[in-house]
This record gives sequence, C-alpha cells and structure tokens, in this order.
Amino acid sequence: MEIALDRANEAKQVTRKKGGLKAIPFIIANEILEKVAAVGLQPNMILYLINKYQFNAASGANVLFLWSAISSFMPALGAFLSDSYLGRFRVIGFGSVISLLGMTLLWLTALLRNARPPPCDPRSKPCDSSTSAQLLLLFSSFALLSIGSGGIRSCALAFGADQIDNPNNPKNRRILQTFFNWYYASVGVSIMIAVTVIVSIQDSHGWVIGFGVPAGLMFISVVSFFLGSSLYVKVKADKSLFAGLAQTAVAAWKKRHLELPNVSLGAIYYHHKGSKVTAPSEKLRFLNKACLINNPEKDLDSDGLAIDPWRLCTIKQVEVLKALIRVLPIWSTGIMLSVTISQGAFPVLQASTMDRRFLFGITIPPGSFIIFGLLTLMIWVGIYDRILVPLVSRLTDRPCGLTFKERMGIGLFISCASMFMSAAVERRRRAEAIRAGFAEDPHGVLKMSAMWLVPQQCLAGLAEAFNVIGQLEFYYSKLPKSMGSIAVALVALGVAVGNLAASLILSILDRLSRSGRDGTWISTNVNKGHYDYYYWILAVLNVINFFYYLVCAWAYEGGEERQVWDEDELEDDA
Repeated sequence: MEIALDRANEAKQVTRKKGGLKAIPFIIANEILEKVAAVGLQPNMILYLINKYQFNAASGANVLFLWSAISSFMPALGAFLSDSYLGRFRVIGFGSVISLLGMTLLWLTALLRNARPPPCDPRSKPCDSSTSAQLLLLFSSFALLSIGSGGIRSCALAFGADQIDNPNNPKNRRILQTFFNWYYASVGVSIMIAVTVIVSIQDSHGWVIGFGVPAGLMFISVVSFFLGSSLYVKVKADKSLFAGLAQTAVAAWKKRHLELPNVSLGAIYYHHKGSKVTAPSEKLRFLNKACLINNPEKDLDSDGLAIDPWRLCTIKQVEVLKALIRVLPIWSTGIMLSVTISQGAFPVLQASTMDRRFLFGITIPPGSFIIFGLLTLMIWVGIYDRILVPLVSRLTDRPCGLTFKERMGIGLFISCASMFMSAAVERRRRAEAIRAGFAEDPHGVLKMSAMWLVPQQCLAGLAEAFNVIGQLEFYYSKLPKSMGSIAVALVALGVAVGNLAASLILSILDRLSRSGRDGTWISTNVNKGHYDYYYWILAVLNVINFFYYLVCAWAYEGGEERQVWDEDELEDDA
C-alpha cells in the first residue's frame, strides 16, 4: 500500500514539472504557423481555380464554399475524437501531420506541370478541362487540409488550458487569463499576416513559391509542436458529453409510448444522490420520459444506479439536452450571417478589375482586402470592451453593457447593411466598366478605386464582432460549463451550414439566371455578369433573417434549467 502511495506521489510530482507557461509557447507557435499557412491559401484560391484549372466563377466559388463547410464541420469531429478516444495531444499531432500532407499535395499541383490542364487563352481557343486525376489530386489536398485544421482548431485552446494546474487558484487563474490573451492575439495577428504577406508572395512570385511557403511554415509547425512533447500535460480522454446527449435522445425515443404522470401523483425521476432537484422542468416535456423511473426493480440495480443508461438518464442529462435544443432556433439565425461573411471569393474578382493603389502608392493585392474586416473586428472588440461597456453599464445599470440578444441582433442588422452596400458598390463598378468599354474584357483595370470595397468589408467585420462573439457568450451563459466545447462547436457548425447554404443559393441563382437574356449573373467575367443582383438577393434574405431572429429572441426563455446542473457542477468543483 505504501509503495503504491509513493508511486502516486512521484507521478504527481512529475506531472507538476510538466505544463505551465514553458509548454504554452510550443502550442501557440503551432497554432500561429498553421493559421498563417492555412488562411494564406484561401483568399487567392478563386484565382488559382479559374486561371489554372479552367473553373468558371460560379463553380470555383462553389468548390470554395464546400471546402469551407467541410473545414468548419471538422472541429466538431475533432472535439468528439479527442474527448472520447484519442486525447487532445494526439488529435493535434495527427491534425498537424495531415495538414502538412495537404499543403504538400497542393504545392505539388503548382509544381508539377502535368498536375494541371495546359495553359491557354479562352479568347483564342477552347481550353482543355481538368482530368479526373488532376481534380483528384487537387480535391485530396483540400480534404487533407480540412481534416488537419479540424484536429488542430478543435483542441488547441483546450490543450493550452490543460497546461495550467488548478485554474481555480488565483495565481494560476491569472496565468490562464494570460494564455487566453496570447492565444486570441496570436490568432488575429496570424490571420493578418496570412492575408497580407502570404497573398503578396503569391501575387509577386507565383503559385509554386506562394504554396511552397505555407507548406514550409506547416513543416516548422509540426516540428515545433512535437519538440515540446516532453513538456506537455496530456490529459487522457474521458467519456464524451456527446454520449450523454445521445443516451438521453435514445432513452426518450425508447420510452415514447409511456404516459407522463403528474409529479404529485407519485412520479419518480432518476437524479444524482443528494440533489435538491427531483423533477425535470415542464419545457420540452416529452424528453422527461428519459429520466422517468417506470419500474424501479427493472430500471435500477442494488446501488440505485441505472442498469441501462440508454434507457434511463439523470434529470441533469435531460435538462442539458433541453438547453441545447432550446438555443438551436437562435443558433439557426446565425447561418445567414455566415453566408454573408463567406462571400470572400467575389470581392477578389471585383478588386482585380479596380485601381488598388492605397496610401503612398502601395498596391493592395486583390485577396488582401479582407484585412479591413479583420482590423474592424479587432479594433471594435477593444473599443466595445474598454469604452462602450462601462458607458452602457452606467446608463442601463447592467454590468455587461448590451445583452447577448441585443448584440446578436445588432450584428444581424449590420449584416443587412453590408449586403446592401455590396450591391450598391457593385452596381456602380459594373456601370463604370461598361462605360470604359470593358464589358467583354475582365482584365481591364478601371480608374474606380478599390477602396469602394472597404466599407462592405468593415461592415461584415463589425457584424461578425457583434453577432459571433455574442453567440459564444450566449451559449456559455445558457449551457453548463461542461459544454464549453459544444458552445465553440455550435459556432463552427453554423459557419459550416452557412457555407453549404451559400453554395445552394449560388447554384440556384446561377441556374435560374442562365436562361435570362444577359446570361448568368455569376459570370466569370465580372463586368458581363450581374453580381449586384446576386448581392441584392442576399440582402433581402438577410432582412428576412433579421425579422426571424426577432421572433426567436422574443420566444426564447431560459434560466430555469440551470439550477439542475449548477448543483452538480458545484459538487464536482468541490
């Protein structure tokens, strides 16, 4: 017995030597390098697909929408695998290696001449289409990049937090706060580097170097992450919260034919021993069947525990699933916002036809205009946190300033303004192109400044700052803290569904507009198409979505169920 205790104490001492601030730089370096490499590939990808693979604008944008959707689905899968089976270290490690393979394959598509269709001028002769093998190589690189980024982004923040021992200690809580600050600052800086430096390299030195640099950065990312392996605290995988949600849904379905008796008539519900809450809430009452003890002799063992967790769940499990279901209508309102902020491909095509000179004669690459949205987001978050929250708190007596619902609603309203601005600017740009005689020439450069595209980018960044951050805080406030990973996954899932919705909207409008007199609105020649009509449709859909949000926000009532899991979490913390 004493030997076992000595070994346990030795293990604790070894664990304490690991982690802390000395391990965090390796984790942040991995995230920074992966972000710079992966995000740097995206802005100019529409040009790569059109110029090197002979895609038209609509099909190229659809490919990018689907790629982004898959990439946004992957973090949820990564979180499930890390929590249930592999642990965070392994998922990040596998994700880093897989991302490196994806970037290497993409680099090979630019390096190997036979990996792409032969170059041609569509104005002189028809171009050869890409072969199945060429597309397989390209799409395989996209798939590997999606899988790899999902593994890294699903676990990096949580893995860094794992390195801080006893976060409830005031000293360690400050270290954890420092890590969060470093993490979010590094993400913002890395994205700005990606859309400026990497995009400029691609514009100045071509695709071989432009794709080779991200692959090299990803190689350094993999090496740096594994170099710190001996310093990491590696928490073992535990039972996933996803399993508890699935058990509740299955149990409710199995017992769907049971009648729910009134509590006053002797209904008994399964709950943790010592819990003051002995009955579930009346909202979404059909799920209460999952925790109803129908026959104690068949449902419970000699210790009073559920014999079959797929047929009998605790009140807490039922209320957690209810809380998740009840936030879904408000979550669905963020899908249209994701459609708005995913429109990154078309502004690249628009900017390429405009005068992109900025201050002091600096020429901004077409793919770098997204930086104005990112800067707006980062600056506004600082202004809101440091200036507006104290001001609004004094006026409203609310310590957090605007409520979560108000912030999300403002974000959706600004999203409407962003789409109306996009439509108005494109209408003027197209009119200038036709007036200058560039209706048939997509390569002609207008005298119209590309700075006209900046307001819509800033509005999109402002909409994201209000709505997405408001969503995160809303989920964290309405769901138990054990569902923090699901709160992040909900936002990523909304982005994924938004990209699928964007692809569907684009495909429908492209097909319907092809039968028109002027041809498709989504023409590869932006001067010949009608991108303004496309933006007007998105603007109208955003307005409809805004009113849908007002209904969902009015109908949502939350807070009752928190008593159920707060008790259990206080016991766990103790």
